[in-house]
Amino acid sequence: MTYACILTDQQDITKQRLAHVERPPIAEGQARLRLQNFALTANNVTYASTGFVIGYWQFFPSGIEGAGIVPVWGTAQVTESRAPHLPVGTRLYGFYPMAEELVLTPQADSAGVYLDQTPHRAELPQVYNTYVEVQTTNPEAEHLRALLQPLLATSYLLFDWLIDNACFGAQQIIIGSASSKTGLGLCKFLAEPVERRYRIIGLTSAANRGFVESLGACDHTLTYDQVEELEKIPSIYVDMAGNASVKSRLHHHLGENVKYSAAVGTSHWDQFAAPTDLPGAKPRFFFAPSQIAKRRADWGPGVIEGQITQAWKRIAADASTWLDLRAHCGLQAALPVYGDLARGDAQPRDGHVITLGD
Repeated sequence: MTYACILTDQQDITKQRLAHVERPPIAEGQARLRLQNFALTANNVTYASTGFVIGYWQFFPSGIEGAGIVPVWGTAQVTESRAPHLPVGTRLYGFYPMAEELVLTPQADSAGVYLDQTPHRAELPQVYNTYVEVQTTNPEAEHLRALLQPLLATSYLLFDWLIDNACFGAQQIIIGSASSKTGLGLCKFLAEPVERRYRIIGLTSAANRGFVESLGACDHTLTYDQVEELEKIPSIYVDMAGNASVKSRLHHHLGENVKYSAAVGTSHWDQFAAPTDLPGAKPRFFFAPSQIAKRRADWGPGVIEGQITQAWKRIAADASTWLDLRAHCGLQAALPVYGDLARGDAQPRDGHVITLGD
């Protein structure tokens, strides 16, 4: 028997195809899960564009030379189990392949939480190997969880990291690709403290400027061609897009006023280039699991996870004012959605969820 998956060309991530691969048998201690829904965002484009650099191709190897499977966040149901602690019918939220199913080797971690012990994932960050039991709820809540929980979790971890480091003494925090959901989430979290000593500057395209301004989270919004209008004061640049030209212009304009330059996403992957000889702080990649690990060491397990849950739900509470949910049925429907995201043709208000049914 076979199941469907979507293969991505690792050399040209805009190219995908639907394929059918052999369904592996499950061994003692394993369980087979069928995906029910997953979200597609610019985050998935970042997974593909950094697949080799950060290792996202390693999670769900395709076994086919030059073809990778892009990870997604969503919910799946156990359809077959040889793991006594994970019965058939259990629904788990977590990190999945862009495919119809996945075999896990689950180990119970705590009540309703499982860690995948599949050998090739053993050295990968725990946050991606963690699956949480969820109950069936209404479709809108399901879609919001798949779409917003991972993105706003990253937003909150960025906010926590900035506060943890006293914003590196910056007087303004500049968010590149502020129209992205991770970017707008960070803007909203940064705007929450009543007594803050920094200004929030949103950078976006001319087409998306009105959308960013409508969020009411930024103190000022500039388009990419206005980078040279940034005030020359101590600054942090949080780059969600990975546009090398914008980064270079910003660093050369602000010079030594760039106190930290954090690379988070590469939604502008086709305009990405390794930074060289930039004035100011040298760009560094922000890896959210590292901040989770630090806070677990600081506070003990469970605390940062609880804060993330409260935070993303708080921002998601008014999602209807800035987000239009778009549900698409069937795995093949993921192809045009991902294509638009990879080419930069997606609309910022749209939130895309793929549903696979029973």
